[in-house]
Amino acid sequence: MMERRRMDAALLGLFLVHLATALEVPLDLLEGLPQPPTITHQSPKNYIIDPRENIIIHCEAKGKPHPSFSWTRNGTHFDIDEDPNVTMKPNSGTLVVDISRAKAEHYEFVYQCTARNKHGTAVSNNIVVQQSRSPLWSKERVDPIVISEGRSLVLRCRPPAGLPPPIIFWMDNYFQRLPQSARVSQSLNGDLYFSNVLQEDSRNDYICYARFPYTQTIQQKQPIVVKVLNLDAINDTMAAFYNDTDLFSEEPADERKPNFLIPSGPSSSKTVLRGQVLEMECIAEGLPTPEISWAKVSGELPTKRTSFLHYDKTLRIVDVSESDAGEYRCTARNPLGSVHQTIRVTVKAAPYWISGAPRNLVLAPGESSVLTCRASGTPKPSVSWAMNGIPIENSPKDLSRKVEDDTIIFTDVQAGSSAVYQCNVSNDYGYLLSNAFVNVLSEPPRVLTQNNKVYQVIKNRQASIDCASFGSPIPKITWFKDSRSSTLDGDPYVLHDNGTLEIHTAQAHNSGKYTCVARNSLGIYENHIYLEVKEPTRILKQPEYKVVQLGRSAVFECKVKHDPSLIPTMTWLKDDGELPDDERLIVDSDSLTIVDVSESDAGVYTCIMNTTLDHDSASAELTVVERPDPPTDLELTDQKKRSVQLTWIPGDEHNSPIQKFLIQYEDFLHHRGHWHNLTEVPGTRTTAHLKLSPYIHYTFRVLALNAVDFSRPSFPSRMVKTEPAAPDENPTGVQGFGTEHDNLVISWKPLSGLQANGPGLHYKVMWRQKVVDSDWTTVTVANNSKFVVSGTPTFVPYELKVQAVNDHGAGPEPAVAHGYSGEDLPVAAPDNVQAVLLNSTLAEVHWDPVPAKLIRGHLKGYKVYYWKEHSLHKHNPHLVKSQILTFSGNHTRRMLPDLHPFSLYLFNVRVYNGKGEGPPSPNHQIVTPEGVPSAPSSLRVSNPNLDSLTLEWSPPHERNGHITGYTLRYQPVNDSNELGPVEELALPANETSLTLLNLKYSTRYKFYLNAITVRGAGPPISEEAVTVMDEALISQHGADVGAARTVNPFGNVSSSFGEDGTLISWDYWGPEQNVYVEYIVTNSEGEEEWQKEPVNGTQNVMLKGLKGGLSYRVRLVATGHHDQPLHRSDELLVSVPAVASRQVDIATQGWFIGLMCAIALLILILLIICFIQRNKGGKYPVKEKEDAHTDPEFQPMKDDDCTFGEYSDNEDHKPLKGSRTPSNGTVKRDDSDDSLVDYGEGGDGQFNEDGSFIGQYSGKSASRETAGGHESSEAPSPINTMNSLNSFV
Repeated sequence: MMERRRMDAALLGLFLVHLATALEVPLDLLEGLPQPPTITHQSPKNYIIDPRENIIIHCEAKGKPHPSFSWTRNGTHFDIDEDPNVTMKPNSGTLVVDISRAKAEHYEFVYQCTARNKHGTAVSNNIVVQQSRSPLWSKERVDPIVISEGRSLVLRCRPPAGLPPPIIFWMDNYFQRLPQSARVSQSLNGDLYFSNVLQEDSRNDYICYARFPYTQTIQQKQPIVVKVLNLDAINDTMAAFYNDTDLFSEEPADERKPNFLIPSGPSSSKTVLRGQVLEMECIAEGLPTPEISWAKVSGELPTKRTSFLHYDKTLRIVDVSESDAGEYRCTARNPLGSVHQTIRVTVKAAPYWISGAPRNLVLAPGESSVLTCRASGTPKPSVSWAMNGIPIENSPKDLSRKVEDDTIIFTDVQAGSSAVYQCNVSNDYGYLLSNAFVNVLSEPPRVLTQNNKVYQVIKNRQASIDCASFGSPIPKITWFKDSRSSTLDGDPYVLHDNGTLEIHTAQAHNSGKYTCVARNSLGIYENHIYLEVKEPTRILKQPEYKVVQLGRSAVFECKVKHDPSLIPTMTWLKDDGELPDDERLIVDSDSLTIVDVSESDAGVYTCIMNTTLDHDSASAELTVVERPDPPTDLELTDQKKRSVQLTWIPGDEHNSPIQKFLIQYEDFLHHRGHWHNLTEVPGTRTTAHLKLSPYIHYTFRVLALNAVDFSRPSFPSRMVKTEPAAPDENPTGVQGFGTEHDNLVISWKPLSGLQANGPGLHYKVMWRQKVVDSDWTTVTVANNSKFVVSGTPTFVPYELKVQAVNDHGAGPEPAVAHGYSGEDLPVAAPDNVQAVLLNSTLAEVHWDPVPAKLIRGHLKGYKVYYWKEHSLHKHNPHLVKSQILTFSGNHTRRMLPDLHPFSLYLFNVRVYNGKGEGPPSPNHQIVTPEGVPSAPSSLRVSNPNLDSLTLEWSPPHERNGHITGYTLRYQPVNDSNELGPVEELALPANETSLTLLNLKYSTRYKFYLNAITVRGAGPPISEEAVTVMDEALISQHGADVGAARTVNPFGNVSSSFGEDGTLISWDYWGPEQNVYVEYIVTNSEGEEEWQKEPVNGTQNVMLKGLKGGLSYRVRLVATGHHDQPLHRSDELLVSVPAVASRQVDIATQGWFIGLMCAIALLILILLIICFIQRNKGGKYPVKEKEDAHTDPEFQPMKDDDCTFGEYSDNEDHKPLKGSRTPSNGTVKRDDSDDSLVDYGEGGDGQFNEDGSFIGQYSGKSASRETAGGHESSEAPSPINTMNSLNSFV
């Protein structure tokens, strides 16, 4: 029965979970809603404090009304008001302990905070407050440690116990960490272990340091002195003084197999809590130093959570779970053996939540629900409940509440039953304490999400629009879109329990207005929300991998497409960091340019396009390459008589692999300063076996080649000298030929200095006739490349040899080469020359070859000379023009192409060799037969009438035979250029014109005319023509019938003139659509062409290209099917009038008025300056001027340019400033300064008829060069200014 009751309760719990959901009362949004207290922040359970700072124990809570706070200390009420050192923060439960007047250790207690209001009470965890401690190291005497080499050693640290435990490390007197290795390492407890000691371990400053993290203090132990002795060396040294008696009885350590220092014994155990870190260590001694390995006996190590520390001596597993329990084996191994250690691991667990802590409940009166506190642990924890801080068994009875182990079932709750329930889950390793309230409320629904909120989401992504609501009972949420025709339920919509509407893959049609409706039994509430689906941001053109040479530019493109309503931001990164602040990096809207690339620019560049909703990124790598650095450290080894080994160290590749190395040498003996290529080796090799030649002083250098270029040469190697020897080889390219008919030139390619092998290089040249059994003729030739043998027979074969010789001997026996003495012209012509005619334009020529002895040289081929003597037709002229066909090789027949039919040809054949041509053969004839003629040379249409027209033509230029007649074919052509039926006429050879009758009127015809010989018809000549319209149509245009047979379809051609050009008008009644106007200047030279202007279907055209003042001939042309002119109008003479310039009253123009005002102002200023200068100079001797110039009308003329002298602009004769007038009253040109003469351009004054003096302004000034200087300041003449103004007006 009890078991059934438990099952019913479980089923009820599962059912009620679906009826009610935990709900948090939004106090910040809904004013006036009651809520029991909730702890929001508290100090940790084990609270370690810094004793140097005030103690702050946190306790924060919320509720409505705001809760009040109280504390217990060690389980009893803590009256804060009685302790002057303790205060509580306003509207908070946080305690602040002022330790300036008290010690922190006086407040090391267990604290618990209580927050209560009228709806319930919440309590915090038990907070154990402890101050951190960093005690001093106990004073102890540390004796020096003396140990023999190879033994194991442990240096104990034993730090003082602190809270929390200190961090241990070993350093020396200089605060440098002591080096650790597989041989020397620190254990988890801080001791320093030596698997075996070496003499280098001797030192007097092994110091253990302890750092206490809370107080940030470091304490150190007394230094430990370690001295490692090598007993064999000491005994050998001391034996001489102590009669071979051992000073030390202990023997030095021998090699031994491993033995564990930690842990001791064959097995050990370790307990760890779930979720913590498991650390196990195995440290072994032995010689050689052992290696440690780990394995799990009962399974595999969790690779993602496992790490090996301290040179594999420590196994570390993080976030331990129950599956990590079992046996682990560590193995220590060296060449002498191995040893194992088994560690049994047990995993315990403090209580932990299975499905989370209990959740607050908000229920309406009459509702039912459950409160669950489900946790686990090892061992299994116990669960206890409390209500408002009081054990539930001591709380008032409530029929609507039933406790079932870790669950409280609420049925038909009533108003006023709100409370806070505490669930406490504990075992031997810890506890969990959680507060969960049950708040009984009656509230109509409210939507907390902002009304008219706009959600934006990227297309094809998940869209979630919220409808956060509150109400009691919990409101039911329904969604509508746009017209609210139906609820949004089912694919593609997903409605979550919290009211959120999810669209798994948003599309453009999902955009729009959504309505969220919240309902419960107390009311209804709705809210409007908008969803906008945006186009995704995509990088259309991603940056590409770049390999760029140092100093050049790199461009990364990043072209992006994004939603136009979103504002994009382009960001570039380098190696996942910001771009360097460098002006060489230029960021544009869709690209990144790096100019003058350096090696530091290499890396991965990423372009990121961000919008407010999404982003896209793409990366590309930049590799900066440069030619490699030169190889270094050239070394020559393994030197032998004819070889040496060269090695080198490659330089930096600069990101471009070296493809090959080029080895060069310098011959310091023969070609100092010149480097020659010797050999190449692949880029993967750094050594080369070099073959050497005798009698060379070698120095070597190496160049590296990558994809960019060759490196600079390396520094030269040391010099290698080889001894001289006889040549190893003879000259190559030996050949014999003649430059004259009686000589033989023997040439060869001389040996290089590298091939000479020694001093005194010369050549032994040998020759003899090949056909005659004769002896070799030998001469010695200095270091040259040829030798000439004179007096030889013409074109005789020779055998040749050239041998290299130096002071140390001759080279190997040379090979025999062959050659010929000089050639001469052939002495015979080909015999039996014949010609076979294949057709009227092609003949084949035959001949017998010329005997070789008569050719007297190398046969190059034959040449056929042929020419057309004359045509067989009497009308064709006599023409002799020779042609040559050259046939290389020993041929005896060849073709003569492109002959003219009906002609007489002459030809001969000649043989030629390297010297030239032989005599010609006798001339032979070729008579070509008749062929087809060319097209008639002309075809013209005349006298077009209503139904007839006349054709006139000329015979072909190339008749190619006797003309036997002509063939005429013609056919009509309609307006759409379609051809009608063909009519054909045979015409006699002596006719050159024909009148065709009975043609259709106003019809275009196309004519084809061929000439004929006995060989057939030649190609045709074609023409088009149109018959004129009938008489009725002609009479409508005012022409009589008699005239109609001679007029063309153009009439009433006239011209008129306007501002835009000359207008040409006409009437046209022909069928042709292609009509244009032609014009040409009257009396123009014959080379000038008629200009064309298309009409485009109209009967008038504006000619804008006619120039004024010229006369033009103008006519209209209608073209036929192939743009051949069929009709032309009578020419019209058009005289274009000269364009008159537009007369404008300049006095009314604004610019002219402004200019006049500016000139008047300038004149006024000049006059003022003149009067100022005059006042400075005193009176002017006008009377003397009048006496000097009695004839005021006289104006001297300059002979060279007929200009008046006083208007000369020669500034070199202006007077110097500062000169004065002489006392006698006369004006000296060298002295005058202040007279008006200085301001004019002439020296002689003149008077007007009214007696006014003007000469001083216009006369020519004298030379102004004086001892005082060469420059003067003068103003322009106002009279000249006015004259120029008058002339302008």
